[in-house]
Amino acid sequence: MIALEEIRRARERIGDDVLRTPLVRYDERIWLKLECLQPIGSFKLRGALSAIRAASPSELEHGVVTASAGNMAQGVAWAARELGIRARVVAPAEAPRAKLDAVERLGAEVVPVTHDEWWQAMVNHGHPGVEGFFVHPVDDEAVMAGNGTIGLELVEDLADFDAVVIPWGGGGLTTGIASAVRALRPDVRVVTAEPETAAPLAASLAAGHETGFDYRPSFVDGAGGPSLLPGMWDRVHGLVDEAVAVPLADVAEAMRLLAARAHVVAEGAGALALAVALRRGERCVCIVSGGNVDLAVVARVLAGETP
Repeated sequence: MIALEEIRRARERIGDDVLRTPLVRYDERIWLKLECLQPIGSFKLRGALSAIRAASPSELEHGVVTASAGNMAQGVAWAARELGIRARVVAPAEAPRAKLDAVERLGAEVVPVTHDEWWQAMVNHGHPGVEGFFVHPVDDEAVMAGNGTIGLELVEDLADFDAVVIPWGGGGLTTGIASAVRALRPDVRVVTAEPETAAPLAASLAAGHETGFDYRPSFVDGAGGPSLLPGMWDRVHGLVDEAVAVPLADVAEAMRLLAARAHVVAEGAGALALAVALRRGERCVCIVSGGNVDLAVVARVLAGETP
């Protein structure tokens, strides 16, 4: 759990350089927190700015490095460009081209690796031969505190809700938001959403202990994975009330509903929370975490397919 005062300090660090994203009604019991409207199309700008601005000049002397499939890469690239320092991104070679193109437009260098090497870079907090201050996309308290500013905004902007539904990627978004909400609204339930093909948290909570998962890649590229990152189980098993593994067809349907009814383009990870909330009865806030998705995928989804 991240201390509430750390989250408030993160909000001071990032200031007005992130958007206080709108909280809009989807229907009579579901609200959408539209992090897809951030300047980089994802919540990751919050954590990246928080971590890099918390670092010392000596730590940033050789630039910054992250391991990311796209969204954290854009956040780190944005923050590095602002400071005029070098940014490099260790990314899986099969990451969506739309995300990698955006990273390069922001001036960062992409270092393509295999999926296993990318995952190992997150486990090891770095990649051989790639020098610089490593900004972990998940397991960094300054990053998680930055993510927690979303939770501060939720409780300030909405007087009453029963649950917050959060897409689970590595756990940094959930840890940050849940820490803020638990401190300020302890009765609110924290529910996570993972694609059923990459749902290690749901499997671990069901087992009562950390466990691996038979991972299969899918169009929901920004969520889930083959296992929990080291140390994450200890952080979240007391914070998360429920973890849901979402069928891919339900994710695609949620993407269609967001486009048709809320006029929002969300990537698969960004639609996970709505897919879960639609099958629940309580008042839910859904974190629409990002909207960086290849147009070819959007076209297939809107045509009724599950890519």
